[in-house]
Amino acid sequence: MSRYTGAKLRVTRRLGNLPGLTSKKSKLTQRPGQHGATQKKLTQYAIRLEEKQKLRFNYGLSEKQLMNYIRQAKKIKGATGNILLQLLEMRLDNVIFRLGMAPTITAARQIVSHKHITVNGGIVSIPSYQCKPGDSISVKESETSKKLVTTNLEQPALSNVPQNLDFDKKALTAKVLGIIDREWIALKINELFVIEFYSRKI
Repeated sequence: MSRYTGAKLRVTRRLGNLPGLTSKKSKLTQRPGQHGATQKKLTQYAIRLEEKQKLRFNYGLSEKQLMNYIRQAKKIKGATGNILLQLLEMRLDNVIFRLGMAPTITAARQIVSHKHITVNGGIVSIPSYQCKPGDSISVKESETSKKLVTTNLEQPALSNVPQNLDFDKKALTAKVLGIIDREWIALKINELFVIEFYSRKI
């Protein structure tokens, strides 16, 4: 299944607040669909499916990408669910979003792919680039790039900058201080359900 490009508010009505997908909020509170208002209790499978979908839609991943991240997380020593979230949070597009340089992860992905961002002095145009502790992230020395990011920074902050990132707004530079802690991850999700959902597939 490819990356979702459809109605975003419809997704947030079903899955809840997804800061990486959209900052807008729907006036409707019931779940979408013909039977949204009379939705019965969800099955265990449906609960796990929705938790998985939260990750996919929030971080803008395809099904194949998410499965690859889970395989990668399983190879690293520690709690697989926490490691999965840390891998997703350390993606370059997500780091740009968490710094406030873009209103959503989708917008951050576009900023990165259009070569407005440099990492350790070199232009990086791959949104899935894994940032590492010690990496220096900055906006390209271009009037267009700086104007684009500055405009986004003037918008009301959607989330606090995590303590694993050090950001200088005036210089438009940031440094990755370390791996993000679970408590600083903005998305409300039960990552164990995601691992359980894929347990038979991977």
